[in-house]
Amino acid sequence: MLDQITPIILTYNEEANLHRTLEQLIWATKILVIDSSSTDNTLAICSEFDNVNVVNRSFDCFANQSNFALSQAGNTEWVLSIDADYIVTPELILEMQALNPEADINGYQIEFQYLINGKPLSGSLYPARTALYRKVHARYVQDGHAHRVNVHGKVSKLNAKIQHDDRKSFGRWLQSQRKYAQEESKKLRLTPWAKLSNVDKLRKLSLAPFVIFPYTLIIKGVIVDGWPGILYASQRLIAEVYLQIARVKYLFH
Repeated sequence: MLDQITPIILTYNEEANLHRTLEQLIWATKILVIDSSSTDNTLAICSEFDNVNVVNRSFDCFANQSNFALSQAGNTEWVLSIDADYIVTPELILEMQALNPEADINGYQIEFQYLINGKPLSGSLYPARTALYRKVHARYVQDGHAHRVNVHGKVSKLNAKIQHDDRKSFGRWLQSQRKYAQEESKKLRLTPWAKLSNVDKLRKLSLAPFVIFPYTLIIKGVIVDGWPGILYASQRLIAEVYLQIARVKYLFH
């Protein structure tokens, strides 16, 4: 089934990650990269791969960017939507190759293995996502700072995982978290209590910063991973603190 799948990737200054990601997609006839006017070596890296087609689009939000990608994905029936810091594992490639989906299955959820500088963690807070789907049945919507795809029809689940391994600088990560915090704060303000997830309810009660560090270390088990696990738990704590700061700033504006 691999010849019926077009991987799509959204990029902006992803030179720290992109080459490793594209190396694991050499099986694809075409890879579609939607770039937002990168100023680093992202486009040069893309040019190293004959199966990569780059389309530039000014960024407005992730959902619109992804829906545009679907419109540009060519004539394959299926799309594999991944980030520039995702690694498609050999096990996942073999599982996709062997797929023979029933007509009523329009998508597949895939779980993640989180890595810190190449070190796999024992667990993470990163949720599974519907990443492989028939593009004619898919539409993206914005969800806080992130986006999610709504797939009409049955969604099954694959066994193999995608690896998440973001090697961008800590400063770039902090910059992103500040922006994400503003968007998540807006989501908490506008979403009725009954429609919030349990995690977002903790955030709205300002309890998440007190829970997230021990939960990640102990319940998710990353304490056994040494400093990469401690770093990951610390990152999650920083992200929650930024969100609370964004909420406070809104109250005083």
